[in-house]
Amino acid sequence: MSLMKTNRTTDETSTIGARAKDAAAQAVPVGKRAGTAAVLGVRQGAVGAKEWAAPRVQVAVRGAREWTAPRLEDAADAVTTAVAPKVSSTLRSTASYVRPPTPTPPAKTGARRLPDWRWVVGLGAVLAAAGTTAAVAMRRRYARATADAKDATEPDATEQAAADDPAAEASSVNGRVTTPGN
Repeated sequence: MSLMKTNRTTDETSTIGARAKDAAAQAVPVGKRAGTAAVLGVRQGAVGAKEWAAPRVQVAVRGAREWTAPRLEDAADAVTTAVAPKVSSTLRSTASYVRPPTPTPPAKTGARRLPDWRWVVGLGAVLAAAGTTAAVAMRRRYARATADAKDATEPDATEQAAADDPAAEASSVNGRVTTPGN
């Protein structure tokens, strides 16, 4: 059995049609206002999020800078106190070795000059190794400080899960949330 009556008169049909047109005429402006209100709400939410996040990001950056600066100063102090004195003493001993004595001895000739050059080359290798060691130590400290600063600024797992939720991104203007299958 059908739920619709099929033996209606023309007047009844036209009355129903008129009522449907009136209801549609009233629904269209209401729908437009709802859409406009939704867009304005999204804009206000975005502005609010920006106003909320900006000072927190500035505080996080300032905190990272405050954390990093003393560590860089410590690294500079370590280079100044550990590496620089060794390099300085090596340079002084080299200078005293290279400086000719006050009475000029007869110049060395032939094979007697070779040990002097070998010693200078060996000293250069030692200086290069000391510089490389200092550079590696500074690089490791920088990498450690960078990793610690990165860990301090990464979002929590719950915030990351909320950002990755596809349902949160798939809401339509009318406020209904759709799933990826719809």
